[in-house]
Amino acid sequence: MTRLSRYLAKVFAVETAALFAVAAFLLYLIQCLRSFSVVAVKGQDVFTLLGQALLTMPTLGVVFLYVCAGIGLARGLRALQASQELHIIHASRRVPALVGAIGLFAGGWALVVLLLANFVEPVTNRQFNDWAASVAADLVSRTLTPNRFVEVVPGVTMLIGGRGAEGELTNFFADDNRNPAMRRTYLARTATVAADEQGYVLQLRDGAIQHMSADKRFSEVAFARYDMALERLTGPAEAREALGEMNSIDLVRRALAGGNWDRDTIRQLSRRLGEGLRVIAICLFVAAIAAFPHGRRTAREIPLEIVVLAAAFVERGLSSSLLPATPYDPIPGALLLAAGSTAALLARLRVFAPRRQRAAPA
Repeated sequence: MTRLSRYLAKVFAVETAALFAVAAFLLYLIQCLRSFSVVAVKGQDVFTLLGQALLTMPTLGVVFLYVCAGIGLARGLRALQASQELHIIHASRRVPALVGAIGLFAGGWALVVLLLANFVEPVTNRQFNDWAASVAADLVSRTLTPNRFVEVVPGVTMLIGGRGAEGELTNFFADDNRNPAMRRTYLARTATVAADEQGYVLQLRDGAIQHMSADKRFSEVAFARYDMALERLTGPAEAREALGEMNSIDLVRRALAGGNWDRDTIRQLSRRLGEGLRVIAICLFVAAIAAFPHGRRTAREIPLEIVVLAAAFVERGLSSSLLPATPYDPIPGALLLAAGSTAALLARLRVFAPRRQRAAPA
């Protein structure tokens, strides 16, 4: 690695790190605003709000970091173009050093994204879900008052007849009308908040679940005991994604031990590996369009930031909707972008052009 390559890679990395820091701070503020119900509705302190918003940042970072890498590389190349350094690099035949710097930059940021997607994100997902479960348990145990209707979250109303000596809830009633297509009512003689390997659950005994559809069809299911995750009443009614809380090494070990590579495991691994491939693809795209000097006036050019965002949008569209759905959904779009960008880059570098023979001196 030459001194010029290290200098250029540093220029690109500084531009990307500055952009990523600004974008991460703005997204963190947005996440705090989106999670403000933790303080306003669920009665938690501001540290819970800030902590839960922070745990969502690795997931968001994986999504937008490759765009920051593309824009950072574009800005660095544009600065080299403005200072005439890009012209000097090509005129002095130092293009291999420029290509090496772009490769070092792309590989470094791809490694960062892979570490976030494969190891950091699963840990923060698990911690966030555990924290949300504890908030739900605290909400139910603290806000319910005997013989008083309490709206624990918008759309969910609960009522208890009393509390036992060991925290047992009697004459439990909960009405969940958040889903317009299906209204659910839970009735139980007793209820207890407990914890298992999946988190906090509400153990209902001797009761029934009543369903009311949008067309007023009524159904009821009686039970002797029914364990329900508290998140179904205090948050989005979605089950925890176990695969999303496991790092990639554990996923591979689990698949090898069971001898079964199921579709969900393959999709999870391909999504994580595809994020690193996206960084390589977007950097190749930027190199193909901005790594060559020109004499055009910058006032008439389309901003490179918009071009990079458009390329990322097209790549996402190819991966998610236009190509046939497979367990490898995140990868085809990035591969197509990388292949097209590589072909354009090699063509502009004249790799396949025949070299002219110099005439021998007389």
